[in-house]
Amino acid sequence: MGNTSYVSLSLASALERSLDATAHNLSNASTAGYKAFRPVFETVESDAESASGNTISYVRDGGSYVDATQGAMMPTGNPLDLAISGNAWFGFEAGEGQTAYGRNGRLVVDVEGRLTTTAGNAILDASGAPIVLPGEVGQNIQIAPDGTITSADGSVLGRVGLFDVDYETLMHPIGQGLYISPLGAEAALPAENAKVSQGFVETSNVQPVIEMTRLIDIQRAYENSLKLLGEEDDLTRQAVQRLGRVG
Repeated sequence: MGNTSYVSLSLASALERSLDATAHNLSNASTAGYKAFRPVFETVESDAESASGNTISYVRDGGSYVDATQGAMMPTGNPLDLAISGNAWFGFEAGEGQTAYGRNGRLVVDVEGRLTTTAGNAILDASGAPIVLPGEVGQNIQIAPDGTITSADGSVLGRVGLFDVDYETLMHPIGQGLYISPLGAEAALPAENAKVSQGFVETSNVQPVIEMTRLIDIQRAYENSLKLLGEEDDLTRQAVQRLGRVG
């Protein structure tokens, strides 16, 4: 296999991963609080040179990051829908005792009185504990910009936690608009410059038209890389056949 084949293979592998990430973003374009997932690639120069004397470069996987750009605020009128303005995250219970972070504030009250996402992940207060509402309160609550929850008679029922997560772009998505920090819960501190808006949800920051355009460009580049790989294979086969006839 020649250098052209290795270059084409490295490019095709990178484009395949980009295709998967873009398709995943598109499928979550309507998921509240979803943040686009972006792969990162690096150029690696080889010690070898092409026949023309140019340096040969390959594509290497450089990891990925979460695009934390804020999505649009959509009013819903539902008192259990929450959105964050500013650089902060809600905290949620995840499996195996982990704490996940997200901006999906579309909440419900479960049978135990806990405030949870529609997928059942309990939202956490400032101390990292689930928020439980008294049975008689129901949805008749007010949530202040600082996250304080009060009942109709003014009783304080809890406070929604707002967290500033270190290295938020390195968080790993686990589905349902939730993310796990590679540094654990220790990486999250109380956020200072953020507020909660009741009766709103934050939409996904994915822009479908741009993502669709990106998807088409990736598909074309992927097809071209495979075409280049096939052309070199054909040239090699033709060369072997001619050498065989000469022999």
